[in-house]
Amino acid sequence: MDERDWLAGRFEENRTHLRAVAYRMLGSPTEADDAVQESWLRLSRSGASGVENLGGWLTTVVARVCLDMLRSRKSRREEPLDAQGTESIVSREDGTDPEHEALLADSVGLALTVVLETLAPAERVAFVLHDMFDLPFDEIAPIVGRSSTAARQLASRARRRVQGAAKAPDADLARKRKIVGAFLAASRGGDFAALIALLDPDVVLRADRAAVQVGAPNVVRGAAPVAGTFSGRAQTAQPALINGAAGAVWAPGGRPRVVFTFTITGGKIVEIDMLADPDYLGRLDLAILND
Repeated sequence: MDERDWLAGRFEENRTHLRAVAYRMLGSPTEADDAVQESWLRLSRSGASGVENLGGWLTTVVARVCLDMLRSRKSRREEPLDAQGTESIVSREDGTDPEHEALLADSVGLALTVVLETLAPAERVAFVLHDMFDLPFDEIAPIVGRSSTAARQLASRARRRVQGAAKAPDADLARKRKIVGAFLAASRGGDFAALIALLDPDVVLRADRAAVQVGAPNVVRGAAPVAGTFSGRAQTAQPALINGAAGAVWAPGGRPRVVFTFTITGGKIVEIDMLADPDYLGRLDLAILND
């Protein structure tokens, strides 16, 4: 077995973990796959010479790739949040309840769709790596380009936002369900103007490989092209809760075939993912709703 085959084998051993890290950071299955692929390209170019802990090295690489993607996303859509402010550190040492932290980790799927998209990139990375994957702050620090103390502050600030949002998610979920419902209605009715009004100017539509194989476009960017893709379509798509977040599903005969997930910021749809991979759909917590 040559070195590349050995590297490929070791990479596959870590792929599930790397995708979990990337998905929790990015909130998009297709972007997570892109980040994992980029980490493989970096490994195949550099090799593993001198790397004692390949799993840890790959986690660091995929985290840096995700941080770059988050920063690029922020620069396209909004002004970055101030990540340099000095705030008190919240941790186990100063009274955070470990049981509450465990519950917080269990609910991060919903928190990602509701809160994490509003965080500054470094805050999001520090929170996910520490609170979800138990990475120590001295290892997170070089990834986000801060001191260990500053990395701890980033994570604690993100944690407080997630805790605050967890207290009253119903209003936010209802608002997003209303936006998704309006999108489906405009799509079915061919109301191009209404679709444009619901979409961010830089909205991105992505489809996974399975969706592309049945005719979906791979990537569509911009409000007008995305509106054109949906206008007059989605006739049988139904609103749904997908891992607790507002979305839609095409389920002929009650069997989910394609899921649509939405990233909504500031009342506008900024990302849509079309997911048709049967294995992935089978792992979703999916509830079809009445219109």
